[in-house]
Formats: sequence, C-alpha cells, structure tokens
Amino acid sequence: MDPAVLREDMVNSVETQLDVSVAAPVSHAMRTVPREPFVEDAPYQNSSSEHIGTTILAPSVVARLLTALHISTEPDINVQMNSPESTENPESADKSIAKGESTHETASDDVLVVGAGVGYTAAVLAELIDERHVHAIDINRRVVHTARSNLEVAGYEGVLVDTRDGAHGLPEYAPFNRILVEAASLEPPKALLNQLTANGRLVIPLGGPSQTIATVDAQGNILTEQGAVALDPLLVEGESGDGPARNRTVREDAEFDESGYFAPTGWEQEWIDWDKNQQ
Repeated sequence: MDPAVLREDMVNSVETQLDVSVAAPVSHAMRTVPREPFVEDAPYQNSSSEHIGTTILAPSVVARLLTALHISTEPDINVQMNSPESTENPESADKSIAKGESTHETASDDVLVVGAGVGYTAAVLAELIDERHVHAIDINRRVVHTARSNLEVAGYEGVLVDTRDGAHGLPEYAPFNRILVEAASLEPPKALLNQLTANGRLVIPLGGPSQTIATVDAQGNILTEQGAVALDPLLVEGESGDGPARNRTVREDAEFDESGYFAPTGWEQEWIDWDKNQQ
C-alpha cells in the first residue's frame, strides 16, 4: 500500500486520541514525515518498540508530547497588538503585522529534544519549524549515530544530533524556546530549566513508575498536565538503555541535597549497591 495512505491512516487514528484543534500542526507534520527511515518493522503501527537500546515511541505518544510543546507556526497578532511598541507606535505595529513579523517567540526559535531515539520526533519538529533550529541529544553514542543516519535518509540532515547527558542539556546552543524530554524524571532537571528562554516551556514526563506529561515554565512551575504516560527514565552518566540498571535517583539525590532530601529507594526497585554487585 502507498506509504502516504498508511501515514494518513496512522494520523487519523492518532487524532481520535487528541484534541484535533490543538494538534492540527502536529498532525499535518506527521502526515508529511516518512516513518520508514526511522522504523523498519510496521512503521505505521501505533505502538512502541525497542531498538538498539532505545524505545521507539508510538506515534500517539509523539503526537501528545509535541502537542504539549504548543509550538506556534503563525505570528500571534494579539500579542503584537498588545506589545509596548504597538501601544506607543500603532503605525509601526501595523507594518510589522503586514510583514508577518511577531514580537513574541515564534516557530523560528530553537527547540531541544532530550532523548534523540531513532530521530523521528526531531524530524516531525523539523516540519513544524526550520530544521536548523532543531537540536537533539542522547546519552547513547550508538543511538546518536543511528538518529543522524535516519534523519539524513529522510531528508532532515540539517537537524543537529549530539551525544550528551540529557539532564545537562546543550548549553552551547541555549537558550531554547522549547525543550522536549522523551524520558521520565522525578523533577525537571535544573540545567534544562536554566537553558530555557524567559517565556520558554519544558515538556517532560514527571514521576517514577507513575508518570504524567507536564509542561513546565523556566522557573520550574508546572503549568499544565496532559495525562498519564509510561516512558523510560532519564539515564544517568555511564548508563545505557540496553545495559544493566544503575541507581536511578543519583541525579535527584544531588539536586535535592541542599534541602536535605535523600531517596532510600531506586527507580522501580530496592536501592542497588552497584560497586558491591560488580565485585
């Protein structure tokens, strides 16, 4: 069957689970991006799968995460009309609107994806905004190499993909208007919050085994929650998705240390004495 028809069917199925009016730009982008370069087996099946130590998210999960980012693809005329410049000089504001300019952060601003995976989410983002403004990082070098290759085959070689500890972000390219984390964390990593613009948004699954998709502002305040999800945890340095599990609260312990917080248990199991187990 024609891949374009399969994509259409896939997105139609996804839209039944979302608010179509909010997700319209996302669904349009998903109808455009070929999924075959990223997923070899049953690319248009709405289910998650494992590949080279990373989880390939189901299309419906990708759509929910991208919808939560709320990326504007059109100039916000209401913001322009209420801006200081429009109040002081209405004629200047009219000229800006006529040129399609916007006084707020629009689709031209940079976006960071933490957890590059196979590169599909980054490709959909490249359809929403210019691919040169899309950055993706992953802690797993093999995953990064695969994501780069997949994006090149799909025609999105302009997306930057690099190997990094996700919780540390990509400070060289900060600030970001939007940051999307495709892995769960107990709290929004501080480094990612610090790399947001003043009006930026971080979308991240918050929680342990029980998670919810949360939209967080640059101060760490939860603005909205978009329902339950089950993603892998944000890995710590030295850990890989296809390797043995290490302590999953190492980073949280460090960030809560100043307040005296200490987590007695790991992510989904009793605390592991990693050094002792290696003897």
